Amino acid sequence: MKRTDRIMAILIALQQRPETAQSLAEKFEVSKRTILRDMQSLSEMGIPLYSMTGPNGGFRLMEGYQLSPLQFDSKEALTILFALKAMTKIPDTPFNQERWTVIDKIKAILPEETLQQIDPILNHVEVEIPNRNYKTPLLMPLLEYTTASKWLNILYRSKKHNRWLQIFPLRIYTAHGFWYCEAYSNTHQGERTFRVDRIDQIEVNQSTDLKLPNLPNKNVKETHLMEPSIRVIAKLTYQGALMTEQDPHIGHLVKNITEDEWEVDYLCPATEWDYSVQYFFSLGSNAEVIEPESMRNEIYKLACRMCSRYENK
Repeated sequence: MKRTDRIMAILIALQQRPETAQSLAEKFEVSKRTILRDMQSLSEMGIPLYSMTGPNGGFRLMEGYQLSPLQFDSKEALTILFALKAMTKIPDTPFNQERWTVIDKIKAILPEETLQQIDPILNHVEVEIPNRNYKTPLLMPLLEYTTASKWLNILYRSKKHNRWLQIFPLRIYTAHGFWYCEAYSNTHQGERTFRVDRIDQIEVNQSTDLKLPNLPNKNVKETHLMEPSIRVIAKLTYQGALMTEQDPHIGHLVKNITEDEWEVDYLCPATEWDYSVQYFFSLGSNAEVIEPESMRNEIYKLACRMCSRYENK
C-alpha cells in the first residue's frame, strides 16, 4: 500500500473509532514507528488529532471533524462492485432496490479511467449462485427480530407439516441461492435451520417463561474431537473432486494425488456416518471409498438395492 493511501485509510479508521499506534501497525502491516510518522504527517496537514493514554487510550479525531467525500482506487472500486454484482444474483434480499442504486451511485463518482480498468475484469469474474425463483417478504422483519433477540412464533411450511413453531433466531445467512434462519426451536428442543421463504407468518412471542438454554460450542474441530471418529479415505475422479469441493464439511480437504486422481482423507464423527455413506453412494462411479471396510460394505448394500430396483423382471 502506498504511503498516501495508508494515511487516507488511517484517517478513515479514526473517523470510526479510536486507534492505537500498535493496532494500526498490525492492520497495515507496518512498524509502529511508521504509524507514528504518519500521525505526524496528518498533524502537519492540519488534521485535528489528539491522543489519550490508559486502557481506553489511542489516537482520536476532534469531535465534529468530517472527512471529505471518499475516492476509491481501482482495487477498492473493484472489490465493492464485485460484491454488489454477486448480490444482484440472489433472487430476493432485504435491499432489492438498493443493490442496484448503489452500483449506479458508485459508478457515477468513479473517474472514467478507473471504470475502464475494472469493467473488463467485472465481465470475467463472478460468484456462482444457483438460479432460484422465490420471494422472502418476511426476511427484513426476521432480520430485525434476530438483531433484537426476540422469541418468535412462526408459521412454517415443511414437506410434512404446516404448523406454528416457537423459535429464537440466532443468525440469518444465504447459501445455495436461498436464505436460511438458524434458530433454537423450543418446539423441537434443539437448534434447527429454516428456509426463510417457507415462513408464512411471524409473531413476536410475548411469553416471559421462554429461556434460551446454553447452546453447545459450534467449533467444528472441538466437536469432532469430543465425538468418536472414524478415518475415511476416498479416491475421486475429476468430476467427483469438483462435487466434493462444494461440500461445506470436507470440501477443503480434497487433494490432487496424480494428474487424473484426487483424494479426500478425513475423520468422520459417528453422528455423520450415515451422511457420509449416502454422500459417497450419491457420487456413484466418481468416488471409491478405500477405507474403512465397513463403509465400503454399506455402500455395496445400497448399490445392490439400487440394482434390484432397476433389474428386468
